[in-house]
Amino acid sequence: MTGHETTPITRLANVRPWGGGAVDLDVDGTTIAAVHPHGQAPRHEGVVVDGQGLCALPGLVNAHAHVDKSWWGLPWQSYGGEGGTDGRIQHERARRGELGIPSTGITGAVLHEMVRHGTTAIRTHVDVDLGIGLAGIEAVQEAAAAYGGALDVQIVAFPQDGVLRRPGVDRLLRDAVEAGAVHVGGLDPASIDRDPVGQVDLILGLAADTGVGVDIHLHDPAELGVFQIELVLERVERLGLQGRVVIAHGFAVAQLPPTRRAELLQRMGEQGVGMTSVAPLRLPQLPMHELADAGVRLGLGTDGIRDLWSPYGDGDTLAIARQYARASSLVRDEDLLAAVRLASTDGAWAVGRDVHDLVEGARADVVLVDAEHAMDALVRLPERRMVIAGGRIVATA
Repeated sequence: MTGHETTPITRLANVRPWGGGAVDLDVDGTTIAAVHPHGQAPRHEGVVVDGQGLCALPGLVNAHAHVDKSWWGLPWQSYGGEGGTDGRIQHERARRGELGIPSTGITGAVLHEMVRHGTTAIRTHVDVDLGIGLAGIEAVQEAAAAYGGALDVQIVAFPQDGVLRRPGVDRLLRDAVEAGAVHVGGLDPASIDRDPVGQVDLILGLAADTGVGVDIHLHDPAELGVFQIELVLERVERLGLQGRVVIAHGFAVAQLPPTRRAELLQRMGEQGVGMTSVAPLRLPQLPMHELADAGVRLGLGTDGIRDLWSPYGDGDTLAIARQYARASSLVRDEDLLAAVRLASTDGAWAVGRDVHDLVEGARADVVLVDAEHAMDALVRLPERRMVIAGGRIVATA
């Protein structure tokens, strides 16, 4: 796979962070070195890019993706197979070989769509199973490497076909960590493996042994889902995994009565267990303010894009933020701004960043849009005029 053309810059002039006053951003390598009021920066001899007064947002952070398993770029694939989580898994396993999934080329096409929509950092789940081994991890690593380090792609080794019900997957997950996965995942311990204690113990025990994080898909509803979250919380406390565990989807949290939810979120906040959401349209949304009040970090992601689970998806993380805002009935400026921040600054914890903003010392990840401010960008989803990742121009309109 050939590399992507990227252009390093040393100053991004005349941009309006979050829609505020115009500034000039000096870039040193991959980092924002200084922020000056526009026109007041010292004389500069490097590569200067004129931002033309456009609104600047921090690079978008996709906190939950599956970049290894799309059919993007292939002929249209009609939805088939059975519904439900296990039905979709079996359909995907039956057809992925004929579609050449996983592959570096398809993964590269998916990354391209994400990047041109402004995403500069991604936490992606990558299937690891007895059928394909670590081929998905290798494809994602190669596709990401084509950006020369500009694009930040972090891998969750994802045993979607089960852990305990497929003997040998536990060893494969350890191999995935050695191959570069920085998190290990799991899926519906009760519904898929039908042994919630066994799967949770195995996954979190592996994280404790190897030093990686944990990111578990949990679709099970209401009290069944909460039971599994509570199992996770007990193991986090016992194994000292505070701040290293994420519950993806976690539909159960949004389905609980308020008092019960408050108690659960308080425990999650105390143990540093975060959550990610893809803003599902037909289900209640994770309550942004309640999570924040309890200290539970939240990130947004695109989930799968044009895959054998669903034909939908275009790689636009900002569109997911808008979907989340609309489905949550967010209309006030401060809440619309908070939704944009979830897809950027406040979601950057998912890729291990303490600071992700248009400030000195942050990584030089910038998205330019023709918008009045962040709220306008959220509701209109304007074209991304320029995307800068790690101080390099990686996409232009």
